[in-house]
Amino acid sequence: MGAVLGRQRWVVCALLFVATTVNYIDRNALSVLKTRLQQPLETGGLALTDADYGWITFAFTAAYAAFPPLIGIGIDRYGVKRSLAVALLLWSVAAAAHGLVASVIGLVVVRFLLGMAEAAHFPAAIKAVAMWFPQQERALATGLFNAGTALGVIASPLTVWLALSFGWPFAFLAIGVAGLVWLLFWARGFHAPEQHPRITATELAHIRAGQSPQEAALHLPWTALLRFKAIWPFLIAKLLTDPVWWFFLFWLPSYLERERGQNPLKSAGLVALIYLGSSVGSIAGGWLSGRLLRRGWPVGRARMTAMGLAAACMPGAIGAYYSESFALCVALITLATACHQAWSANLLTSATDLFPTRVSGAVIGLGATAGGIGGMFIALLAALAVQWTGTQQGVFIFAGLMHLVSLGLFGLWFRGCFEAVDLSRGLDVREAHAPLLTAGTVLAAAGVALVALISTHWAACVAAARVSGAAQALTAAAGLVLIGAALLHAGRPRAFGVLQPL
Repeated sequence: MGAVLGRQRWVVCALLFVATTVNYIDRNALSVLKTRLQQPLETGGLALTDADYGWITFAFTAAYAAFPPLIGIGIDRYGVKRSLAVALLLWSVAAAAHGLVASVIGLVVVRFLLGMAEAAHFPAAIKAVAMWFPQQERALATGLFNAGTALGVIASPLTVWLALSFGWPFAFLAIGVAGLVWLLFWARGFHAPEQHPRITATELAHIRAGQSPQEAALHLPWTALLRFKAIWPFLIAKLLTDPVWWFFLFWLPSYLERERGQNPLKSAGLVALIYLGSSVGSIAGGWLSGRLLRRGWPVGRARMTAMGLAAACMPGAIGAYYSESFALCVALITLATACHQAWSANLLTSATDLFPTRVSGAVIGLGATAGGIGGMFIALLAALAVQWTGTQQGVFIFAGLMHLVSLGLFGLWFRGCFEAVDLSRGLDVREAHAPLLTAGTVLAAAGVALVALISTHWAACVAAARVSGAAQALTAAAGLVLIGAALLHAGRPRAFGVLQPL
């Protein structure tokens, strides 16, 4: 059957898999070299503290959260091929630049630039899948390319070996250069399906038969997309569950070293083993919902069943922390990362189930922003938890529960039935949007209250978490104010009336 249809769509999936692998090699390098950078200056480190590391990861996730809405609109406008090529060029340069800085401020700056560039990857990749795959194959394709996140982490021992053999600056330079090689294959291998020189008519017909009819382009700014009810379970689920992945990615190596007594190279090897399991979960989760769709299940029911099975296993993360058996701890963390990736494959695909391809870049971009916001706060929570208590107990509990909370929201909102949003009639934005205004007011007020509380008790905060920890908490509170202000801006009436298809 595959030989008759052609396999070019799977070649495209392979290109996205490699891009995802490069993306995660770049972003994971800092976490596996964290303990090396925390060594004193006289032994070749940078004397980083946990709070310093929290600031550096916060800079990455802040950029990753701030830029996706703009980047997503750019992807919808300029296309996947050009957008992803520019993004990978920029993030490879930023990754290499890590090896040229020698201070916390320098790492904060290059980490911010890395997060800004890498924010383009998933909006572009999900849009590419929506272009190249029929609905019943999208979750599997997403699971396959998303498995590249695991391979990027599995490369951790190589990063550590480069750092131990040639110094940590060389490790960053080497992985930055590696990304540039991929651009040659991307430039030759990716085109829109109708323009691809090697696609067969049969494969193109198969792709189009499983997709919604192509619609005229619709200019929808992020403020307008937030007015659609269907987007909110996706955004909230990204906000609550993406931080779990961020936590394991950035803090798992140091957890294995500090609280489980593993040396850096062995810790990197264990992380590689854990993320090998996560790649299996990513593929299996995508396969399962596609299998259910081929058996005639409704789209919403198929996606939520796969997500439900994954969410049900996530409390294993809590058991991992409290387990006295190290082998059981590693097994349960492996299960949690696998289930998160199975969840993620279906969550990302649900955005293209609900919204047409023409705006999928912007929708996924908003999802990346929501996940980045959650990632910012988990970075702060993990850093402060380690600094205050010396353990990551509270963050493991958070990681075990958030998928079940998000699943409950999906169940209450959709009740197993996904109805695709109809954008053909445009969107009337002349009226104020009460839910957005209410949510914005509540978040802005909460942020102002927290800013005031931290400011008036600054000495106590510094005593509890040093100046850097107190400053991080103040930054997070200010972030709530900004999020609230953004929602208020999105909810106010617009003078230009109805946004129409172009």
